[in-house]
Amino acid sequence: MSAPRTDRLVSIDALRGIAVLGILMMNIQGFAMSPMAYDNPTMQMDLTGANLDVWAFAHTFFALKFITIFSTLFGAGIILMAGQGDDVGKHYPRMLWLLAIGAAHAYFLWWGDILVTYALVGMLAVKARRMSVTKLIIWGLVLIAVSGLLMVGGGYLGTLFATPEAAAQEAEMMTGWIDGMTAAYQAGYVDRLPWNMGFALIGQIAGLIGFGPRTLGLMFIGMALFKSGFLSASWSLGRYAVLAAVSLAVGYYLSHASTTSMIAGEFGPQGMADGNAYAYVGSLILAFGYASTVMLVAKIGVFSLIVKLFAATGRMAFTNYLTQSLIMTFIFVGTPGLGLFGTVERVDQLKLVLIVWAVQLIWSPIWLALFRFGPLEWVWRSLTYGKLQPMLKGKAPEAA
Repeated sequence: MSAPRTDRLVSIDALRGIAVLGILMMNIQGFAMSPMAYDNPTMQMDLTGANLDVWAFAHTFFALKFITIFSTLFGAGIILMAGQGDDVGKHYPRMLWLLAIGAAHAYFLWWGDILVTYALVGMLAVKARRMSVTKLIIWGLVLIAVSGLLMVGGGYLGTLFATPEAAAQEAEMMTGWIDGMTAAYQAGYVDRLPWNMGFALIGQIAGLIGFGPRTLGLMFIGMALFKSGFLSASWSLGRYAVLAAVSLAVGYYLSHASTTSMIAGEFGPQGMADGNAYAYVGSLILAFGYASTVMLVAKIGVFSLIVKLFAATGRMAFTNYLTQSLIMTFIFVGTPGLGLFGTVERVDQLKLVLIVWAVQLIWSPIWLALFRFGPLEWVWRSLTYGKLQPMLKGKAPEAA
């Protein structure tokens, strides 16, 4: 059986870089507004004109797509780090430290953390790393379907009990919650902690139940894509081109149908249920289209400088992901931050995302020109091995 790899795959790093940047387009809504507005965009602030256009753009091209890629790459990373032999190496200490860091991130910075889920699910996923490509794909799709039944089925079940009276009562209750949450977030870091901690706990429980199978399934798919050579850009140009063309077209059709269904249904129960159904499937296909396109570009080599730029960002994905939370917490939470929660419209949220993208695309290659790892990658690695790892370029690193 193979040992853990010690070299870097630029195609995987580039895809990871695109994923960590892409998830901010959706995550910023969770930083700038309440979780209720993240699920139902009519709950807080304006949703007309340019703001509706920004929401529609983000929902069509970003919602669930980049977290899908991120989850898939986490599965591939398990094989890269643990290998396919009997010994999983430092996998479990690595996941335990990720769990600790994720918990701190979720409860003290942002309720929408994904690291806790990855750590817990990753402890299960490693058991499957030696399965064949076919079995990984089959079980991956089965697990993804389970989450689909829970999430999509739950949405349609909710429409059976939806009444105007219930909707009015819910809107009144949500308005009270949003007003209280907004005041706490604007007041300061300490004032908002109870709100953030409560939503983090609820989100983790609901996320593991509803999206846990999908996340595990995507990790299986990631392992299969890595084993098959897809993620190392080992397939032919023609194969990637066909896969990209077909999956981008089908994925866009379904994702666009999701957006138009929600808008046409005025974000009511039926419109949301239809939209979420389209989005659940469309996000999987469009994410695969994005990944196929990145592999195609990486293989062609014409845009090698751009690919390397995203690859540097991907090599520091852990740092960049947590740095996004630090930046957004400072902007949207009060003292010692700016306290802009509930006041920055979607158009301006988009501008903030573009600024952060530019900063992380610039600083990542500069940092890696001097150091072996991103700063938080180094911390995680040192904790995993129980000793400080070589940081400066030129010093021999520990085994991968």
